[in-house]
This record gives sequence, structure tokens and C-alpha cells, in this order.
Amino acid sequence: MTERQKQILYAIIEEYAELATPVGSVTLAKLFDCSSATIRAEMVKLEQMGYIMQPHTSAGRIPTDAGYRLYVNSLQENLDHTEKNTEESEPVSSDRTTKALATRIQAQTRADYAIRTAVDSLVELTGNLGLATIGDQLYISGFGGLFAQPEFIQNAQVQAVGQLLDNIKPWLQEVQPNEAINVYIGSENPVGKASNVSLIVSRFRSPYSDRSYIGVLGPTRQSYKRVMSLVRHAGLMLEEVLYDE
Repeated sequence: MTERQKQILYAIIEEYAELATPVGSVTLAKLFDCSSATIRAEMVKLEQMGYIMQPHTSAGRIPTDAGYRLYVNSLQENLDHTEKNTEESEPVSSDRTTKALATRIQAQTRADYAIRTAVDSLVELTGNLGLATIGDQLYISGFGGLFAQPEFIQNAQVQAVGQLLDNIKPWLQEVQPNEAINVYIGSENPVGKASNVSLIVSRFRSPYSDRSYIGVLGPTRQSYKRVMSLVRHAGLMLEEVLYDE
């Protein structure tokens, strides 16, 4: 894959996340300051490689799970690099959103309240469903926002999401994801593979367990850069606030 093809793929992913409609060559031609014919040729190659698809004849393109995976891997590398080059006590990000998230978490005096507050804040900030482990319990919030997304108009996908959520707690206990931030895209999910969702989970240490988890569940069409940063930041802040209690 050439660098231009990679940048076109990333642009398709980001535009699709924002607009929720297939991305056409005219839009991309404006972004890359080239002809629509040039973009169409590159899109054909990306489609042949399995990174994008055309959902309908004469429509633009949308990412496939493979395209999202390539994009997310790049984001994870950047996030890991940022953490390695950040002082131990300094947050991953210092923008207003993450500062507000940190303030809400730090205001809580009980561990369970802090975790619930972090989940509720992620729901509010991302529009996804939020979840976290609190000891042996699984706290979930945000069903209304999740199912208001256009991806979940069809009952079959809602049922697949339900199947995934029914099994998420035992799966987390069994698999215990090892990375600081874990992203499971579409068919990569342990169950509910046809649900068209991504599960983004961060591990953190708490008074309950050295392997507590907080994360969000949302459509594969989402702003991974922003959501991954928020989820990881929530995990880091919870660990900072709770682990020494």
C-alpha cells in the first residue's frame, strides 16, 4: 500500500465517521487537491485489497473491518508512543474534554462512584454505550444513545449486540485483555460478530482488582482517535485516583 492510498483510506474512515454516508471521490478530490479520476483509481485498488467496499451501486465507499483494523493499529502505535514519552504523572491528553473527565472522576470519594462516573462521562462524551467492571459486577450505561445510531435500525443487529453484552462479563474474566487499550472491531468481537460494533476497552488497577476494565461499545463507524484517547484516559485517571486507596 502506498502512503497516498493509506491517507485516502484514513480520510474515508474519518469522513464516514462524521457523516454516516458513503464517501465519494468528489469529496476526497477536494481534500487531496487532485482529480476525481485519480481518487477513483486509488479507491479501486483499496477495494481490491479489501480495505473499503461499495455498499450500493453508484454509491461512495465505506471502510471494511480490515480497513478499520489498519487504521486502529496506527492509532494504537501513536498512543503507545505518546504514553512512553509522557511523564508518569501527566495525563495522556490535556484538552478540555479530558480535563473535564478527570475532574469528574477526582470529585468522587468512593471507588464505585468514581467508576460509574467515568462510565457515565464516556457515554455522554462519545454517544456510545459505556461499561466497566466493579468487582464482580458489570456496570453498563447508555443503551438509548447506542441504539439511536443509524446502524441499529434492523432488529438483527440489535439482537447481535444483546448477545455480545450478555457474554461480555464472563469473556472479560476469561480472556483478560493484556494491552492498555484493546479494540475489537466488528467480526473480531468474541460473540455477536454480525453486530457491526466495536468494543474499546482499557485495563486499569483498582481496589477491586489489578485487572479492572472500562470501555465503550459503539458502531464500527466512529471517531476512533477521539474515543480511544478518552477510554484510555479514563482508565489512567481511575488508576491514579483509586489504586492507592
